[in-house]
Amino acid sequence: MGEHDDGTPVWRGTFTSNEANALHAEAFQTRLLTSQEWDWWALVHRHSLGWVTARRGGALTGFVNVVWDGAVHAWLQDVMVADSARHLGLGTLLVARAAQGAREAGCEWLHVDFSPGLRPFYVDACGFAPTESGLLRL
Repeated sequence: MGEHDDGTPVWRGTFTSNEANALHAEAFQTRLLTSQEWDWWALVHRHSLGWVTARRGGALTGFVNVVWDGAVHAWLQDVMVADSARHLGLGTLLVARAAQGAREAGCEWLHVDFSPGLRPFYVDACGFAPTESGLLRL
């Protein structure tokens, strides 16, 4: 697990929950949660197949969580790129590294749900096939 500081995505790279919370707040324009409210580090270690980080200048600039069913299906969750690193291809590199990690773990399918405005990114840039999906508010 070599760490890079040049923006190169790293499978299961190190990060702190505070860093992930700050990036999440920036990427999704939500309030900043504390690590007591959302402990990313503990959650990914308990529930995820893996995750991908990217750093530049010491700062966490990209992150994606890869959850799975324990067998052949994996899902992208919380694809995040810092404002300062957007439109430079980092998101595509994060997704490619996540796909590689899932493939190496034996997964056969990688799923992602996204809003219609992100179709050019996921379908055109990242190569996902469009599918229908469903969502039930609980």
